[in-house]
Amino acid sequence: MKFDTPATTNPIDQLKVVGKPTDRIDGPFKTTGSAPYAYEWHDSMRNQAYGYVVGAGIAKGRITRMDLAAAKAAPGVLTIITADNAGKLEKGDYNVAKLLGGPEVDHYHQAIALVVAETFEQARAAAYLIKVDYAASAGKFDLEAEKASATKPSPKQSEKPDTAVGNFASAFDAAPVKLDATYHTPDHSHAMMEPHASIAVWQGSKLTVYTSNQMIAWGAGDVAKTLGLKKDDVRLISPYIGGGFGGKLFVRADAILAALGARAVKRPVKVALTRPLMGNNTTHRPATIQRIRIGTTPDGKITAIGHETWSGNLEGGSPEEAVQQTRLLYAGADRMTQTRLALLDLPEGNAMRAPGEAPGLMALEIAIDEMAEKVNMDPVAFRVLNDTQVDPEDPKRPFSQRQLNECMRIGAEQFGWSKRSAKPATLRDGRWLVGMGVASAFRNNLTMTSGARVRLDKRGIVTVETDMTDIGTGTYTIIAQTAAEMMGLPLDKVMVRLGDSSFPVSAGSGGQWGANSSTAGVYAACVKLREAVARKLGLDPATAEFVDGQVRAGGRSQSLATAARSADIVAEDKIEFGDLSKKMQQSTFGAHYVEVGVDMATAEVRIRRMLAVCAAGRIINPKSARSQVIGAMTMGAGAALMEELAVDTRRGFFVNHDLAGYEVPVHADIPHQDVIFLDETDPQSSPMKAKGVGELGICGVGAAVANAIYNATGIRVREYPITLDKLLDKMPAMA
Repeated sequence: MKFDTPATTNPIDQLKVVGKPTDRIDGPFKTTGSAPYAYEWHDSMRNQAYGYVVGAGIAKGRITRMDLAAAKAAPGVLTIITADNAGKLEKGDYNVAKLLGGPEVDHYHQAIALVVAETFEQARAAAYLIKVDYAASAGKFDLEAEKASATKPSPKQSEKPDTAVGNFASAFDAAPVKLDATYHTPDHSHAMMEPHASIAVWQGSKLTVYTSNQMIAWGAGDVAKTLGLKKDDVRLISPYIGGGFGGKLFVRADAILAALGARAVKRPVKVALTRPLMGNNTTHRPATIQRIRIGTTPDGKITAIGHETWSGNLEGGSPEEAVQQTRLLYAGADRMTQTRLALLDLPEGNAMRAPGEAPGLMALEIAIDEMAEKVNMDPVAFRVLNDTQVDPEDPKRPFSQRQLNECMRIGAEQFGWSKRSAKPATLRDGRWLVGMGVASAFRNNLTMTSGARVRLDKRGIVTVETDMTDIGTGTYTIIAQTAAEMMGLPLDKVMVRLGDSSFPVSAGSGGQWGANSSTAGVYAACVKLREAVARKLGLDPATAEFVDGQVRAGGRSQSLATAARSADIVAEDKIEFGDLSKKMQQSTFGAHYVEVGVDMATAEVRIRRMLAVCAAGRIINPKSARSQVIGAMTMGAGAALMEELAVDTRRGFFVNHDLAGYEVPVHADIPHQDVIFLDETDPQSSPMKAKGVGELGICGVGAAVANAIYNATGIRVREYPITLDKLLDKMPAMA
């Protein structure tokens, strides 16, 4: 199905199942432990062996000697895989560094060996017996130090690294009111609960990998390319994923090494990356340095806005696109953005929840608050004043939907914004200084081709198969809701099978495109199934209605199950998106409101209240969508207050590479959170008239926290995370 004209009325609009706050149908499996994660396929294969990954002890250089003798002689050891015996390995399309290093080392904790043994403990013990000698090379590990050498990314690395409208420099120079400030965001870890893990099984030349991966088709292709196999000979299975946040978009060392180990010992091999290895072996969100310049009239109208960003990566890697939201979020005739990329020898930087907008808004939305103060305006009023209903870079191109101001208005009313003290450091609650902060939320609406197969059987049950994944987002449920709505069935008459590369290729989970695209693919397949069922029953497909398990047309009614009495009816299709997104800008919007308390004596920050108001098209399942948003808000709070991968700039690694040192929010850090979804549909987006919302929830949260801290204390911090050491010596005097 080609989606190249705006959606009109269709069966989804009935909203009998879609749009309802439905419990997740995979919930009982997860709470009872019967949902198998990547490392837990104990009953599917026998005689599993265990692999333990050895990571490089230097960040850059060469292995000069690797002594394996003691490890090979250790109890239970079956084999040891290194670059010397792994055979020729290609680099996958989605990997920047090799997944098995040696003799050259590209980054710290790059995998250089896999010990395979009868038990995990034996593999681990033997791994510590491996002696490795290195010839270390000088590396570049400090973004600030390498900023001056950063260059413009290639078109392959960044689609539009530089943009310009009008004459920013002249307009900024002439502006009566100016802001020129620099902001820093640190490297971040995905820190998902489930580690990267895989079990590999060979049957002749065919490989099956049970793995934890968000993008099955991408992963199968990269496994095949890396190992020199035909893609049809590789099967990836990933029905349940314990969190990904972008860290599992791409195949990592666990999958490739499990496959190599299994081939060597001729039995299944399971590999999980240990928590300390994940910080440096896998991907992370890169640090940024961002310079923002804004010029306004005395009454607050933006006349010039410029945003420059610097980030680093390994050779061939891409930048953090932190300027993207600035191109679209606020008006201003003269504008400029620049993206620069420094070569760093740290582990690979790549996508993490809301890449680009999440760190970009951490800077931009502080700058907007600073500008509002300069012109003596309320921060909400300043944002509303500078709203735009058209693409600022192409004013002839309107937004398909843009309710940012409505999000701001409703949020202000519900949060009690009118009670905020405009003068910082004036509101107290006992020993706590209290402040409120606001920030805009923005994330572009992305769509991807997505396919599905649907099958009707004689019991009247519809089974949906697609390689779409569920990373804890509720995909099983929204796909079931879509099929149930289309086929006129209750949810208990729909079965959903996900995460298998033998199923039709879907959009996968990433970029906030998963829910909208994958359900649209199911919609397309169900349209074909409806036509086939109607014809089978001798009814007119154009007028047939599917209601309560019945198919009705022309005054006749027959049960859905009757159509499949003699044989299952199968339909398969995919949604392919045309150029509607080029004609109208498709984005999602929101407003984040936060209240904090800051201890007057210790500068401890406590979040007291949080509210997100989101405009993101039709919300397919408000219950799971709310869960996504409050989870994103929690991640945003962590980014604001505690999360930071600390770089050892001498040796080139992240020091706090486990959950003991890399702090993430716990329950006590997060208060009650409210989420409001605006009643919105976007016919330009898909037949579902939906958009993504899971990444919108993190966009702007960090700045809202930072702005609330400023309102509470009068201290402006432009370097995240906002830890108490950045506040303590500047705190207002205690009365």
